[in-house]
Amino acid sequence: MRRIYEPHAYGRGPVEACWWDRTVRRPEFDGPLTEEARADVAIVGAGYTGLSAALHLAQAGAHVVVVEAGRIAFGASGRNGGFCCLGGAKASDGAILRRFGSQALDEWNAAQREAIALVQQLLQENGIEADVHSRDGEVMLAHRPRDLAALRDEQAVFESAHGLRCELLTPSELASRGMASPAFHGGLLYPMGFALNPLKYALGLAKAARRHGAILHEDSPVLGIERQADTYRLRTQDGCLVARRLIVATNGYSSEDVPPWMAGRYLPAQSAILVTRQLTESELSAQGWTTDLMAYDTRNLLHYFRLMPDRRFLFGMRGGVLAGPAAQARMRAMLRRDFERMFPAWSRVETPFYWSGLVCLSRDLVPHVGPIGDWPSAWAGFAYHGNGVAMGTFAGRLLADLALGRGRSPAVMAAPARPIPGGAWRRLVLPVAYAWYGLRDRF
Repeated sequence: MRRIYEPHAYGRGPVEACWWDRTVRRPEFDGPLTEEARADVAIVGAGYTGLSAALHLAQAGAHVVVVEAGRIAFGASGRNGGFCCLGGAKASDGAILRRFGSQALDEWNAAQREAIALVQQLLQENGIEADVHSRDGEVMLAHRPRDLAALRDEQAVFESAHGLRCELLTPSELASRGMASPAFHGGLLYPMGFALNPLKYALGLAKAARRHGAILHEDSPVLGIERQADTYRLRTQDGCLVARRLIVATNGYSSEDVPPWMAGRYLPAQSAILVTRQLTESELSAQGWTTDLMAYDTRNLLHYFRLMPDRRFLFGMRGGVLAGPAAQARMRAMLRRDFERMFPAWSRVETPFYWSGLVCLSRDLVPHVGPIGDWPSAWAGFAYHGNGVAMGTFAGRLLADLALGRGRSPAVMAAPARPIPGGAWRRLVLPVAYAWYGLRDRF
């Protein structure tokens, strides 16, 4: 496999101190693939997309085999912030409208709502206990006084797009609702979405897929994919998988050559998270943050955070160009500084849990769910721009429908994924982009 970050990014190092791994006991799955296996549909990647696709295909009676390079949900699906919310694109509504038209924009907005509803449905139907909370939605917080005016504009856009009322909150109203911090100058409350334990959700999907007959091979990195007549042959270190239909669902943990079509069409970017020890009621009161709403700020390089049911506080941010151990230590220190600045009453609260992972961007800043080039009966789903809990799940169902010869992807997601300028060196655009967005966030 050819990947564009340092090897450390794809190993255990970034998740050695991940809180989610302490919250659940992993079930046994099917172990490494060590022989030649056959399937109706082969799926590469066992995150939300691959697991959702496997579950929906297995429910339809297809023989499905999933091959995962590490453990189930080893990538972003097992280490994100647990925000099941609107999103999936970095492109603005205006940009989507200009490129795709009003009908496609309406379809995209409906897809975002449907994605949240799908996660809720899968949780209920499969009895997945995932510590769901924050059912009142999420709040975007103005990190500068002038951003409050932009939130007023956003309020009108949201209400028109989704037919729901959202609330614009002043600083005093934020404080009265348990969201006090000197870092914020107002907020916009969106009444959609909820929070969950992302690893418990992913493992619940995996167990549901297995109950319906899907086979899930862990520790089975795919080293190459070959077309042979009307089948695909997926080669692993100790075995191979042959199938007539293929789904690639590797997102930010993709490889440039699995399959070669992926090269240059995805851009991984880092996101990192701290989790505190359990906070006392007096500590929560001292800061004035008692809400369990999902929250994020108006920065381009945003912070995202929430108070969890066990009274630990999760705090994350985007950024970081290098992925080696020293770079991770610097990222952790920067994240801790921002945490103390935004929540000064907790400046002495320990944050023993820290981890990082890769989100995935596309050139056009929208997700892709569609064919793999000119390969017949082969599809890929990726690029959820840091909002993969709902959209990755939804993409998995779309991929299952495509493999079953029914349905289609929304126009915004079906558009061909264009190569990103720079090819193998495209990662070098990130330092420039981060510097530019950092300046815009300050001034």
